[in-house]
Amino acid sequence: MTSRNHQLFEESQHYIPGGVNSPVRAFKSVGGEPVFFQRGEGAYFWDADGKQYIDYVGSWGPLILGHAHPEVVRAVQSTAQNGLTFGAPTASELEIAKLICQLVPSIEQVRLVSSGTEAGMSAIRLARGYTGRSKIIKFEGCYHGHDDSLLVKAGSGALTFGNPSSAGVPAETAGHTIVLDYNDVNGLEEAFNRWGKEIAAVIVEPVAGNMNLIAPKPEFLGGLRNLCTQNNSVLIFDEVMTGFRVGLGCAQALYQIKPDMTILGKVIGGGMPMAAFGGRRDIMQCLAPLGPVYQAGTLSGNPVAVAAGLATLKQVQQPDFYEVLSEKTRQLVEGLSASAKSHGIDFSAQSIGGMFGIYFSKQSPTSFSEVMQCDKDAFNRFFHAMLDEGIYFAPSAFEAGFVSIVHSDSDIEKTLMTSNKIFKNW
Repeated sequence: MTSRNHQLFEESQHYIPGGVNSPVRAFKSVGGEPVFFQRGEGAYFWDADGKQYIDYVGSWGPLILGHAHPEVVRAVQSTAQNGLTFGAPTASELEIAKLICQLVPSIEQVRLVSSGTEAGMSAIRLARGYTGRSKIIKFEGCYHGHDDSLLVKAGSGALTFGNPSSAGVPAETAGHTIVLDYNDVNGLEEAFNRWGKEIAAVIVEPVAGNMNLIAPKPEFLGGLRNLCTQNNSVLIFDEVMTGFRVGLGCAQALYQIKPDMTILGKVIGGGMPMAAFGGRRDIMQCLAPLGPVYQAGTLSGNPVAVAAGLATLKQVQQPDFYEVLSEKTRQLVEGLSASAKSHGIDFSAQSIGGMFGIYFSKQSPTSFSEVMQCDKDAFNRFFHAMLDEGIYFAPSAFEAGFVSIVHSDSDIEKTLMTSNKIFKNW
């Protein structure tokens, strides 16, 4: 009997490119066919065939409270009854803006948008408008949305401008982007020595999550801050993934580094499409209608999305929320590592807050090149074996994983017991 998942994927490919609306969903990295989901509750969701899974993706980070949290659902339902969108200001926009500024002190003013990509492209445009400069620095393996100037891979040499990593990105656009190695302070210093007065901004994931989880070296973020200050360049922290996921004050509070601008998303929308960018008042006031940098969005500050975000941010402010979340995540990664190593498998894992990374390598990587040296085939084998047992990890060796506050001790115990069985028969 043909599964409903298979039927849906077959038909989707006739109407949707690749059968999916975001590439990683297609399972191209791990092989096989994607799973179509129809319902979620707490730490679990169910596919189109009715099979239940423990979810360690959480819609790629937003679901820090788990699926269909009652308070979030109640807020969405209540707000939707009064109208889905107005294209005009609402009091709830002010409420969430004030809350973001209170929780993240580096943000003095904030603008709401509808996606992380929109936030990233707007922050880059604003930094260029504020500084009057064109060049930006990004780091290999970090993803900041699919804006042309950010879909850029490293050039052929350590100090060359980037090359387009997607068809449709003009070479002259990529030519304004300098791509460096994550965690490489020396390379950063060389770039600033060469182009410092031309660099509008440096954009970075303070904890990388788009080449699996890569923690920053202590000197890396501090070096970034110092070089941007010395050269009057704008330091942009992309906290779309880390914002309110690794701690209440985001990664910048965890590492005690104050960026000039911050990009937020995922958790602040509570599972609804919402993101934001904000920062120093003098920079933000260069935005229209006050300044010459134009940015607009019909659905920006959508009241239903804002309601979901406010309900989520209310929950994460509860006492010991992040301590409990971090401990759950730590138990998961330490258990997976112990299980793999007990069977002689090269494996490592690490976590920061509610984010984690697993790697089929002896040590956790610190850069894109080290991530690429991990055993991708081993990950794919592990992924499918766990999937068969009803445990859903990210369908790519190059993506971070996420734990929610509602993952129970029994969920983690089941995950570890399953992994041990798989590693035993490895």
